[in-house]
Amino acid sequence: MSSHHRIWPWLFLPFTIWYAVGVFIRNMLFELGIKRQQAPQVMTIGVGNLCMGGSGKTPMVEYLLRLLSENQPTALLSRGYGRKTHGFILNDGSCNPQQLGDEMAMMAKKFPKVKASVCEKRVEGIKQLLSLPDAPQLVVLDDVFQHRYVKPTINILLTEYQHPFSRDYILPFGNLREFRSAKQRANIVVVTKCPNPIPPIEKQNLIIDLGLTSFQHIFFACVDYGIPYRLTLHGSVSTQDNPLDQVDHVLLVTGIANPTPLVDYVKQRCTVTHLSFPDHHTFNARDLRNIIEKYNAIPGERKLLLTTEKDATRLQLESLAILLEAVPQLYVQPITMRFLDEKGISFDSMIGSLVKENIHFLTKLKTSKLNNYL
Repeated sequence: MSSHHRIWPWLFLPFTIWYAVGVFIRNMLFELGIKRQQAPQVMTIGVGNLCMGGSGKTPMVEYLLRLLSENQPTALLSRGYGRKTHGFILNDGSCNPQQLGDEMAMMAKKFPKVKASVCEKRVEGIKQLLSLPDAPQLVVLDDVFQHRYVKPTINILLTEYQHPFSRDYILPFGNLREFRSAKQRANIVVVTKCPNPIPPIEKQNLIIDLGLTSFQHIFFACVDYGIPYRLTLHGSVSTQDNPLDQVDHVLLVTGIANPTPLVDYVKQRCTVTHLSFPDHHTFNARDLRNIIEKYNAIPGERKLLLTTEKDATRLQLESLAILLEAVPQLYVQPITMRFLDEKGISFDSMIGSLVKENIHFLTKLKTSKLNNYL
């Protein structure tokens, strides 16, 4: 490592100290009750992390919705990063990323029965959801770990296998949004993007390194890359064979926080030219010209353009027709999460039992309050 790379993080140390003081004071205000935290009268599952950037929150939320939304009325509430609206917005069926943000628009399209909603103030958002005639029994809260005004029934903290919070530092010296000790607020810790299988000694060292209590449950999960599907003006087209195995070169376009695992995966199958944009990037006409030029510069016919589901949501808004005219081979890469069972305890059965028990308890509590009122 060069001396430049050794020195530059220390230049941020004064800013790190001031940021750390601010985080400490804020958390102390919550601990002392000066800032009030509310536990909603509905079953809630919070998903979040301690670091900046992608640690797998979107695949985790999708996993929970796929697992739980068929068994009880479910809502998904997020801040709606990147949207052009303000306040509480409930998906009206259009799955519009300008109204909801790209991630929420993608979820709304995938799970039409789930009440996809956004609100900067999560307490207000939950109140709005519970005021609906068909109020949900379960609310999944996306990226809520630092939003302490809401106390979720179950708090799930994610951390990456290669970059665990236990080996990181607070911003801007490191990549953590708050102190490592904030892990104490989590009921469940999920180590994401693990190799499969995990070397036993490395798993044990990581468990020790994270320093969780006996009351916290830890699970390990890996990334599953599905078969890419083709995107057309009339919708998506599934294929049985993996198109990545039928081409020599892929132009990979991403606007996500951490595209490295996806780049590595595609490189195992073919040559990759990677065009990277910032997370939640809104594609404009200049970006489209750049994408088309990069695609046309790749020699031969055995090539395709590949992007993520989140990026595809933003492309479809106004740019898809222009792009498909120049790049007919446009594919979308599904990314899902798969749990590796830990100590014989299934994540699915644990979450399922906790949700069932809490919904039953809250239903009895509401019934009891109603009977006392009558």
